Amino acid sequence: MTETETNTYDVVVLGAGPVGENVADRTRAAGLTTAVVESELVGGECSYWACMPSKALLRPVLAQADARRLPGLAEAVRGPLDTPAVLARRNWFTGDWTDDGQVEWIKSIGADLYRGHGRLTGPRQVTVGDTVLTARHAVAVATGTRAALPDLPGLAEVRPWTSRDATSAQSAPGRLVVVGGGVVATEMATAWQALGSQVTLLVRGKGLLDRMEPFAGELVAEALTAAGADVRTGTSVASVSRVDGTVVVVTDTGERIEADEILFATGRAPRTDDIGLETVGLTPGSWLSVDDSLRVDGTDWLYAVGDINHRALLTHQGKYQARIAGAAISARAAGTDLAENTPWSAYAATADHESVPQVVFTDPEAAAVGLSLSEAEAAGHRVRAVDVDLSSVSGAGLYGEDYKGRARMIVDLDEEILRGVTFVGPGLGELIHSATIAVVGQVPIARLWHAVPSYPTLSEVWLRLLEAYRDN
Repeated sequence: MTETETNTYDVVVLGAGPVGENVADRTRAAGLTTAVVESELVGGECSYWACMPSKALLRPVLAQADARRLPGLAEAVRGPLDTPAVLARRNWFTGDWTDDGQVEWIKSIGADLYRGHGRLTGPRQVTVGDTVLTARHAVAVATGTRAALPDLPGLAEVRPWTSRDATSAQSAPGRLVVVGGGVVATEMATAWQALGSQVTLLVRGKGLLDRMEPFAGELVAEALTAAGADVRTGTSVASVSRVDGTVVVVTDTGERIEADEILFATGRAPRTDDIGLETVGLTPGSWLSVDDSLRVDGTDWLYAVGDINHRALLTHQGKYQARIAGAAISARAAGTDLAENTPWSAYAATADHESVPQVVFTDPEAAAVGLSLSEAEAAGHRVRAVDVDLSSVSGAGLYGEDYKGRARMIVDLDEEILRGVTFVGPGLGELIHSATIAVVGQVPIARLWHAVPSYPTLSEVWLRLLEAYRDN
């Protein structure tokens, strides 16, 4: 019989992706002993199968698209991308799917790493193989999500791509069907169409990026179509099979589509099905509900940080939550009472509610923060949408010929602040942080007039937005 080893720490973190790493960083900075448990690669989904590899694939695509908008440069970049070189650079960004550097970082902050599948085996207790880790103060679960596949007969035999396959493939399939209309679907359709695949995008809803303002999905769909992709909205998959290596898709209208691979980008599910939630009175496979300090409802020791709490499924937002959770765990360990914790304090992830930023790295880029018009109205705010065509901004014309883009700000008419901002256009992803500061800081419209944008930059869209609000 194998002897069980028991080790005690102040904090045990289950999951060593960017979210778990940030929790550990904050608790170690506060002097708390911390163990981190990981069953796969340290660095998690973002480092190896999501944020980093996907953006490494997309960066050459967007750079080439920008170059083709410039006379004097366009003719020099008319040829196809060097797909093997793009994939090699992507591989470099993932460290060829090795985590040595991330492991060294865990060691550098003074945390202990345990490799293996960790499961809760009772309050304040995580078991990894033959080792039991006991937490004096807190267990933080940061196990993230996995791709959710639809319930289609025979789908497993088709061997469909998920987001992991789409970001790690070592060659471009000749024909690729992408099912979905969200961020993963649109980004991967953009990437693989440019890298040599003939992409067919099947979207069940009326348009793309349905969580953003409608014009965002419209502009992205227009650009994908211009790039050669076949974008079909209002289309569902009725069946899918693989015959002699060829994927055969039958739509709800009976149309037959053949491809070499099929990517399902149809949502995410929490990785909580096999982490022992039942041992602490919670339901396996469920999203975990938390308060603003990221503590699981009904507990005084368990925290759920990142995607698994379903507040905002974005790496940067999960890292923000991790910093908040780490601060809250450390404060409570020191005896601080956070019962009366207030919004926007060091221990409350207030930004999760109405000021979440996101960038979709398509061509054009789509960036948004805060509430859309429909969301603001549903929340009961008295608002007005202010729209500007980016062609009215001098910096857009300089950026490239025939620049297409649009900006919208949602103005709260009672408080004269911004509830949300959306930018769609080439090169606008870097502009969203200015909007995030305006929304989070609830900067009054009257004060924004004094934030003078440099000329001639794309940021001058702020002046055009303010003028449109004033004059209409």
